[in-house]
Amino acid sequence: MIMMPLGPQLMRLFGISPHQFGLLVSSYTFSAGISGFLASFFMDKFDRKNCLLFFFVGFSIGTIACALAPNYELLLFARGLTGVFGGVLSSLVLSIVSDSISYERRGSAMGVIMTSFSMASILGVPFSLFLANEFDWHAPFMFLGVASLLLCVVVWMFIPPMRHHLEVTRPKEAVYQSLVRIGNNPNQLRALLFMSAVIIGHFSIVPYLSPSMVSNAGLTEQQLPLIYMIGGLFTIFTSPFIGRLADRYGKHVVFKYGAAITILPIFAITHLEVSPVWIVLTVTSVFFVVSGGRMIPATALVSGTASPQHRGSFMSIVSCVQQLSSATASYVAGIIITKGADGRLEHYTTVGYIAIAFTILAIYLSRKIEAIEKGVTPPEALAEVH
Repeated sequence: MIMMPLGPQLMRLFGISPHQFGLLVSSYTFSAGISGFLASFFMDKFDRKNCLLFFFVGFSIGTIACALAPNYELLLFARGLTGVFGGVLSSLVLSIVSDSISYERRGSAMGVIMTSFSMASILGVPFSLFLANEFDWHAPFMFLGVASLLLCVVVWMFIPPMRHHLEVTRPKEAVYQSLVRIGNNPNQLRALLFMSAVIIGHFSIVPYLSPSMVSNAGLTEQQLPLIYMIGGLFTIFTSPFIGRLADRYGKHVVFKYGAAITILPIFAITHLEVSPVWIVLTVTSVFFVVSGGRMIPATALVSGTASPQHRGSFMSIVSCVQQLSSATASYVAGIIITKGADGRLEHYTTVGYIAIAFTILAIYLSRKIEAIEKGVTPPEALAEVH
């Protein structure tokens, strides 16, 4: 959220290509994917609050290191360092919420969580761009790092210990047993493949959304905050609503229709020529609503494939898959997209077709996933329950 809106400015200031900017985005996600994988070995062995504090402090320090980076190479390194800690944070939050909220109500809970992205769009992104325009690109990272350190204090003071998953007596097992457990569970393997398809369908186009709006659609850098402000404003209201729909009508159904609708704004965004501002904002706002909305039932569905005792490890692997998929998507997109002599981003349409193909694949895979927290437990998930 902080890196992608700064794309046009960073590409201009550092004189880097779309491919090099893709590396800036993917360095965080590649590191996050690796750390998520490693975290799966121990995540269920500790109090979730203590883990949250450890990784949140590391994320904060890494973000401040980004603010102090004097050039492209050190910024690339600092983003990778930040990803080591940031990649585990999302899985921890989802594990805490999943442990606290029943599966039948989890769609609504995920909808509330997704409003945090809306607030980041409405307040965080425009304010970050304001800081970058008023000072320089270092300022948004410093603000985020300091704000994150203050939030660490809030977590330490107000979040209660999260040890419920430790109350069940479990036999000692090898550190790699979590991977063996997932590898022997076809339901969870399908869930991981499903989440990978969802993320690739999203992150193949998102890192280049801001640059394309400037280079292809005709927006100015000063108008970019409007994309995130208006899109985020809509999702504040739609995310909780979509969460309630997922609980009422089923996670599979809501995801299927949400993902199908997402194909339309993906096609429109990747084919936009110079257009009036209101058309650009309409297309991007619809994309924010439906693309973010599909993640709500998708995340709730995937979280329901693991038992509470093993959820932390599984969600760490889910985070690993998400981060590596987003890194791969942005990296491959950076190879495909080139900048023409007139400054336009070329071959963005090709990336759009790739995103659509993976979205269709995700719709198909979603039908193959069952949540073991429901009344019906698929045979292949029985080992996970016992």
